[in-house]
Amino acid sequence: MHVDPGEARSAFLGQMDLLIGTAAGLSDEALLAPSRCTGWTVSEALVHVHQGLQEMLLGCVSHTDAPPDTDAASYWRDFTPTGTPDIAGIQFVRRVAAAYERPSAVLKHLTPTIDGVRAAVLTFTPSAVRFQGHVLPWGDFLATWAVELAVHHLDITTSPPHTPALLLARRTVETLAGAPLPPTWPDETVVLLGTGRVSPTPAQRAESPAVARLPVLG
Repeated sequence: MHVDPGEARSAFLGQMDLLIGTAAGLSDEALLAPSRCTGWTVSEALVHVHQGLQEMLLGCVSHTDAPPDTDAASYWRDFTPTGTPDIAGIQFVRRVAAAYERPSAVLKHLTPTIDGVRAAVLTFTPSAVRFQGHVLPWGDFLATWAVELAVHHLDITTSPPHTPALLLARRTVETLAGAPLPPTWPDETVVLLGTGRVSPTPAQRAESPAVARLPVLG
């Protein structure tokens, strides 16, 4: 699954701006509410997003002429859900979040990181990047992050993600599942099923055999 760099950049930046805008509108009480991420509140999920974007910056400066070995879908095979929670990872994020005096203080660190990521993305000359032991084309690299942020948008709020990013997330789920899911199913439903955020109903299992291959995204 390859994604055009311009398409991926637009989806990523649009989703990133929507996510931070949504998070900034949440009260401390709302930030303390459970997210869809196992073991994390909304503010803890945002700490995870912050850590991820900091790591993304490393990819943005890791240009390479090496041939890509991973695309926008196959990247996720390293993170296929196992059904066993990553307790150490959950605890680490919770401890970092607990260091903030108030849940909303997370945004004071997240906002400048987002500004740095935006600047890096807008000035990058499309090529390939090294990231987490793989080489990805620039468009595919950005697409994985558009998907990551769309999923976490669904984790922290009931408002819809940025449409282009959500469509990339659905496309990724269906590519990894090896088959399209029913077009009548909303994109959010497909992504929530594909990430294991919700379990399929008996009716969904009967309608689509591909549901048995889910979840496929961590």
